[in-house]
Amino acid sequence: SRTDATLHIVRELHAKHGNVGAVIQSYLRRSADDIEALIAADIRVRLCKGAYNEPASVAFASKAESDENYVRLMERLLVAGHYPGLATHDERIIRHAREFVAREGIGDIRFEFQMLYGVRRDLQEALAMAGHTMRVYVPFGAEWYPYFMRRLAERPANVLFLLRTLARDRG
Repeated sequence: SRTDATLHIVRELHAKHGNVGAVIQSYLRRSADDIEALIAADIRVRLCKGAYNEPASVAFASKAESDENYVRLMERLLVAGHYPGLATHDERIIRHAREFVAREGIGDIRFEFQMLYGVRRDLQEALAMAGHTMRVYVPFGAEWYPYFMRRLAERPANVLFLLRTLARDRG
């Protein structure tokens, strides 16, 4: 699979250069196993929800299932991972992460939040002001616009999310 090939390349590059990580999509059913292998290899993980339309045999079909898996994987990475990046704009998940790290005594320097440039700037600023590391993801290059449009188109909920965010940021 494409994921297997990508993770193989990540492992090879990490062995040679060290500072290489992987992005894992929580909506894929295989992600828990992938995360365990990456933790064992001390490879950094950026956890995102995932935006591609995959069959139910490969991915969780509902947002609720995907969100539940994101939280499970996030907790595992926060406890055992190598400086995970939590890529989400979901306030419920962010609130859960903050409560979890406080309860478990996990320091803010052991992970970071990550968000797409221009989306929920208010939340990005609030997290940074609260002392959390906040990395902003900026698609660039010749294919940035098609990438951005694919992210919107692959999940209809993304369009509604973007419109709500734009309305909130302008209001």
